[in-house]
Amino acid sequence: MKKPSVRFGAILLALFVTILWSSSWVLVKINLQDIPPLTFAGLRYTLAALILLPGLVKHKAQVKSLTKKDWTRLVILGLVFYALTQGGMFLALDHLETVTLSLLLNFTSVLVAIIGIFTIREIPKFLQWLGIVIFIAGALVYFYPITALTGEVWGYAFAGITVVGNAVAALLGRSINRDKLAHPVVVTAVSMAVGALVMLGVGLMVEDFPALNVTNILVIIWLGVVNTAFAFSLWNRSLQTLTAVESSIINNTMLIQIAVLAWIFLDERLSWMDIVGLSLAAVGVLLAHIRPRPSNIAPE
Repeated sequence: MKKPSVRFGAILLALFVTILWSSSWVLVKINLQDIPPLTFAGLRYTLAALILLPGLVKHKAQVKSLTKKDWTRLVILGLVFYALTQGGMFLALDHLETVTLSLLLNFTSVLVAIIGIFTIREIPKFLQWLGIVIFIAGALVYFYPITALTGEVWGYAFAGITVVGNAVAALLGRSINRDKLAHPVVVTAVSMAVGALVMLGVGLMVEDFPALNVTNILVIIWLGVVNTAFAFSLWNRSLQTLTAVESSIINNTMLIQIAVLAWIFLDERLSWMDIVGLSLAAVGVLLAHIRPRPSNIAPE
């Protein structure tokens, strides 16, 4: 069992990362008007991977010690977590409203909880299940009546791919980091490089490369350096302590954060129904973290 102070620090670290990621939504949505989605995602994550390369040199002993099985797991993580999930999110944002996609992504925790029982042997406690249910209820209340669910069929298809990919990536990432396969920088750099190159390659093949202005370039740099290279390294570090369900629930607090950021920076007022929904979501997050860790079918 992890010490309370270690676990609390991991929760704060993960929450900080989600704040950075929440700010990305606004930046991505605005700049998608100028940059095609896959090229945009590829540029962002390729830049981040390049920044993380020195970390591989620093931990070259660990890189050399990776087995064929370890490399396979990292490549799969890169394809699922970055190429499939992040690429799918950029494509979905290009077709759907931000609010619609945000709602759909909040159902990731249910998939993580169910699939995790059979794959990484983590059984959520009763309060974690209750937290998930309350969180989803809060999300539904916040968006009620769900008249915002408008968009193109392709948008919903990309959103579905993103939700499934996000759930699988959460479980795979938790499994890799729980096993302490390598330093978080190594895990992040290798998997991100794989996913980024796939996204950028596909983007360059199917999309026209845009004429980037100064604002576009600055946004790509910020997203690549701070919200990706720095943030994903911290996220993988937190996964060495937090379970898959816990990290997924923390990731879902972005629903609350995005709403607050929209209220502060976009002057979008919150109704009483919105406040009730966000409060329920917050209670769900709290309940999901009362117990230190879920029961295991077998020892790790």
